[in-house]
Amino acid sequence: MSAAVPVAAAEAGTVREVLHLDAVTKVYGIGDAQVRALAGVSLGIDEGDLVAVMGPSGSGKSTLMHILGCLDVPTSGTYRFGGQDVSRMSERELAAVRNHRIGFVFQQFHLLPSMTAWRNVELPLLYRSGVRDRRTVAMRALAQVGLSDRVEHRPNELSGGQQQRVAIARALVTNPDLLLADEPTGNLDSASSREVLGLLRDINREGRTIVLITHDPNVAAVARRVLEMSDGRLRERALA
Repeated sequence: MSAAVPVAAAEAGTVREVLHLDAVTKVYGIGDAQVRALAGVSLGIDEGDLVAVMGPSGSGKSTLMHILGCLDVPTSGTYRFGGQDVSRMSERELAAVRNHRIGFVFQQFHLLPSMTAWRNVELPLLYRSGVRDRRTVAMRALAQVGLSDRVEHRPNELSGGQQQRVAIARALVTNPDLLLADEPTGNLDSASSREVLGLLRDINREGRTIVLITHDPNVAAVARRVLEMSDGRLRERALA
């Protein structure tokens, strides 16, 4: 389904499907108050994909993001992540998938104001055993996003674009299978938005699988696949 494949995987002929949804529904409420947020969504995303999910408020894209990020589970249907059926996992099992295999980037940066950039990036590693030198790993992630000269700066000493790059480094520090970005440029000016989108495109070219949740066509324009949500249903837009 995807044109975006890491070079090594493509050469070896070992393209891997990162996630697969089969007829996934999500229903909130009961009786007359029932809302069907997702109505039979089926979707496959391969390793190395860069996918944008677009849709207006109320279309179901936020619900889809919560399912993809293992923040919620389907009412019916199946969700497989890395070959594992996560749709029926316990909350503890879902938390392990989130912490170890998915990196999150949000519109709000969610950086701790009292901590330096590298300390913020280090945080996900506190929940992982076997990482001996967390500072080195955090510094490497910050270098990847072009912030080697800002590692000791606190969030209030950084621009909005730099704060988002710290957040991206934090999402990458665990080497996740999937980077899930929800409106990643929503709080940025146009220049910073271009920088962040260029960074995400570069990260994808290195082989990282990325899903962007957005209503902004400028954000979707960097994707190799664009999916459109409407009334809880998903369709793929044909790219020129």
